[in-house]
Amino acid sequence: MLPTREIAENLLKEAEKCNPGAWGNHSRVVAHCAEKIAQECDDMDSNKAYILGLLHDIGRKFGVRHLGHVSDGYSYMMSLGYDEAAQICLTHSFHNQTTDDYIGNFDTTKEELQLIQDTLKTVVMDEYDRLIQLCDAIGGAEGVLDIEERMNDVKQRYGSYPQEKWDANLKLKRHFEEMMGKDIYSVVEKSTFKP
Repeated sequence: MLPTREIAENLLKEAEKCNPGAWGNHSRVVAHCAEKIAQECDDMDSNKAYILGLLHDIGRKFGVRHLGHVSDGYSYMMSLGYDEAAQICLTHSFHNQTTDDYIGNFDTTKEELQLIQDTLKTVVMDEYDRLIQLCDAIGGAEGVLDIEERMNDVKQRYGSYPQEKWDANLKLKRHFEEMMGKDIYSVVEKSTFKP
């Protein structure tokens, strides 16, 4: 189940009051990109894509955490009955469904880490999971970024970027460009969109 667009927007606004930061506009950019790409893909619901993009980082409501924002977002969305959004909170950081190449600190409790790992083993990823992973890789707080520039930025901030994850993001970009038959940056209005 998913919240409505209006409820999702209100959830994000409320979350930003708890933990202000660039992540709010990043989430809006991801939502914008997801909606625009889904509009160009057969069998994808652009409204659903927008809502999932808006809520993928909602766990940041609970404070500045790295891996912890994944379990926080998953648990929060599940508590509200929004299982589809909960899945995206979980899958947006793990293209290979393991925590092996997570970039950032493992700042979870043992129980939170176990929840993430156990759920990743059972989840069935679909085009929406892949779409939000891609949009997360191009969504900056100021607007749409070149995917390689964004990954280089992450690499500089954290000191590394696993090659497998880098390659997987480029593969996602190609996948959706093939589905659309269009250049991704023109579809998401890279040169003009601002949150």
